[in-house]
Amino acid sequence: MSFVRFCSRSVLMLFSIGLLMSSGCSSSKPDAAPTATVIVSEGYARAEKMYAKKDYDGAALTLESLLVTSRATALEDRVLFLLGQSYYHSGQYLLSSEIFTRLLKQVPTTPYAATAQFLIAKSHEKLSPHYELDQQETVKAIDQFSIYMDLYPSPDDSKILSDVETYRELLKINPENPNYKQRYAQAKAELGKIDSLKYAEKAIPVLRDKLAKNAYFIARQYVQLKKYKAAVIFYDEIIKRYSDTSYVQQAWAGKIDALIKRKKWFEAGQVLDQFVQLYPGKQQDMKGTKEKISKNLTNN
Repeated sequence: MSFVRFCSRSVLMLFSIGLLMSSGCSSSKPDAAPTATVIVSEGYARAEKMYAKKDYDGAALTLESLLVTSRATALEDRVLFLLGQSYYHSGQYLLSSEIFTRLLKQVPTTPYAATAQFLIAKSHEKLSPHYELDQQETVKAIDQFSIYMDLYPSPDDSKILSDVETYRELLKINPENPNYKQRYAQAKAELGKIDSLKYAEKAIPVLRDKLAKNAYFIARQYVQLKKYKAAVIFYDEIIKRYSDTSYVQQAWAGKIDALIKRKKWFEAGQVLDQFVQLYPGKQQDMKGTKEKISKNLTNN
C-alpha cells in the first residue's frame, strides 16, 4: 500500500468517525422547551373547544392547569374569564364568584370587567338560599348588583339600537369591512349591557323583599315563643331598612300587636297613629285595635 493511499484511507476514516460523533451528539440534544405563551395558547384553545361543546368541567380542569403559567401573559384575563364562565355554567357559583373577583384584581383593565362584575352579582344571587336560612349571600348579591350599576351606568338606549341596526345593514353590503365588524360588535356589547342593567334593576327589589321576608319570619318565630320584645326588634328592622318591600305594612301591624301583648298601650297607640298616617287606607282596618288601645289607656 502506497503512502498516499494510506493517508487517504486514514482521512476518510477520521471523517466518518466525526460524522458519527456529530450525529450522535445532535440526536441526543433535547428540543427547546415550549414558551409559557405557547403552553397557554394551546391549553386555552383546547379549553375553548370543550366549553363550546358544553363540557364545562373539562374546560375548567384544563384552565385550572394554566392559572400559574398564564400570569402576566397576554392571555391571563381570557383564561380567568373562561374559567369563571365554566364554573358558572356548571353550577359552581362560589368558585365562579372567586375567579371573576380574581380577574378584576389581577387585570383591572380587562375588557371583560363589566361582564365579570355582573356575573359576580349573579353568582351570589344563585347562592341566595330560601328565605328561612341565613341571607349573607343575598346581601352580597344586592351589593354586587349595586356596584355594577354604579360602575356601568345605562347608555343611551335609542343610540345603541340605532348603531346596531346601522352596522348590521352596512355589513350586509360589505360583510368583510373590519371597521363595520368592530363597530357592530361594540354596539351589540353595549346592547347587552343595557339588558344586564335592566336585570340588575329588577333583581335588587326581589332580593330586598327576601331579606324583609326573612326578618318577618324571625319576628313571627319570636311571637310564637312569646318573646315579643325580640319580635319588635325585627319588625323595626323591616320598617327602617325595608320600607320599599311588600312586608312593611305587615311589620307595622305586627309591631302594634306585639306592643299590645306586652301591654305597652301608650307606645302601641303612638305606633298605630304613625301607621295610619303613612297608610290612610288602613284606618278602617285598625279601628277595632285603636278602640282597644284607647280603652286600656283610659282604664290605666
